[in-house]
Amino acid sequence: QAQLVESGGGLVQAGGSLRLSCAASGRTFSLDGMGWFRQAPGKEREFVASISWNGGRTSYADSVKGRFTISRDNAKNTVYLQMNSLKPEDTAVYYCAADRGGWGSSRDSEYDYWGQGTQVTVSS
Repeated sequence: QAQLVESGGGLVQAGGSLRLSCAASGRTFSLDGMGWFRQAPGKEREFVASISWNGGRTSYADSVKGRFTISRDNAKNTVYLQMNSLKPEDTAVYYCAADRGGWGSSRDSEYDYWGQGTQVTVSS
């Protein structure tokens, strides 16, 4: 069964860094676009970043541009989100998702598989 498992979340002070990982299993994800989304308490889920199947195209939300970097290692079936200069407003549950279309998207409706999420908390 296809599965995405996020890890790497935790508590960090403002200005700090975290690297999230998303490990895929159960099917070949190397041809999928991948994305990261987040949902803060009381808010809707929002797009964070996406990457195409070959890593050649990436996209970021304006709120994280220049601070976050998405990458992937298809040999390891893993996608990463490097988060630097974290702010309290980055606090949320972070989800990874797979798009069988191959390109990734800022729209969550484009994704076919979702992980369970990992909590990121940034203290001020």
